Amino acid sequence: MTTKTIRMPRVMFNDISLVLPGFLLCIVIAAAASFVSDHYGGPKFLYALLIGIAFHFLSDNHKCKAGIEMSAKKLVRIGVALLGVRIAVSDVSDLGAVGVGALVGAVVLTISFSLLLARMLKLPPMLGLLSGGATGICGISAAMAISSTLPQNRDNEHYTLLTAIGVATFSTVAMVLYPLVVTTSGLTIAEAGLFLGGSIHDVAQVVGAGFMISPEVGDAATLAKMFRVAMLMPVVVLFVFMFRKDREKFGDAEAQKQPIVPLFLVVFIGLVVLNSFGWISADAANLSSDISKWCLVISIAALGVKTSFEKLSELGWKPVILLMGNAVFIATYMLCIVYLGRM
Repeated sequence: MTTKTIRMPRVMFNDISLVLPGFLLCIVIAAAASFVSDHYGGPKFLYALLIGIAFHFLSDNHKCKAGIEMSAKKLVRIGVALLGVRIAVSDVSDLGAVGVGALVGAVVLTISFSLLLARMLKLPPMLGLLSGGATGICGISAAMAISSTLPQNRDNEHYTLLTAIGVATFSTVAMVLYPLVVTTSGLTIAEAGLFLGGSIHDVAQVVGAGFMISPEVGDAATLAKMFRVAMLMPVVVLFVFMFRKDREKFGDAEAQKQPIVPLFLVVFIGLVVLNSFGWISADAANLSSDISKWCLVISIAALGVKTSFEKLSELGWKPVILLMGNAVFIATYMLCIVYLGRM
């Protein structure tokens, strides 16, 4: 007994000291990205990726490696789980049957289109899933969540990073261009909200695009986007079942220990239920949302550190065509839905 009581604190200290240097590196990168974003504009996720890539030389450093791995794989699950505080079941009724059907169709069809386009371009199906899910659901958050269900190998890490960079870029372009589409097309507030919330990748860019037009459009776009975020849960659960054997086949010991439904998804569902009943205060929801954002920024910074531009360049120009095609597809689909709704 005496020996155990002496060793346990040492083991805990050793575990913390093992991951601390790499974890602090990712925190500093995330803080720098957030500072640049807050003071000069632009997506903090993209800045975190690019700054992280600049520190790629530390990815194999024995002092930093464990912390970088922990930040890339563990924090994303915490960030995704805490997204549940931003969603309530009542949001579905506010959208109406047509809106719900259109947004579900956007997610399903975009992922299907991405898989088809990836096959036509002779790209790996995993890249098609990642890019389609990120475009159809909620951008980088979806890419990271879906990536956690795939076999954890070097190729899929490259695909995840490439998807994150492409989604962040196209989402920013969409935030600037799509409000022009709304004004030139003469869309109503409801139509504009459905189009913007249903076609732009990341939540921040949806909010930015909507409020460029008016507060009313911003609120409508945010509501539509939150429903797409809610679609992350069933999609990730589906992929957990689909790729569980593949993860075990690639020797992912962690996958063999995981329950059928991962804990972070259980927490996500639980928070949605609690928020739907109004049992989460506004302050608690805001705090959880902020923690979620920080976890995701730190995680994407870690992913950036793990990958180099040289390795990304080996993937070629086809993934860019894939990501662009997905963005054009979902925007065209949502516009068609809007115009069909007028008939």
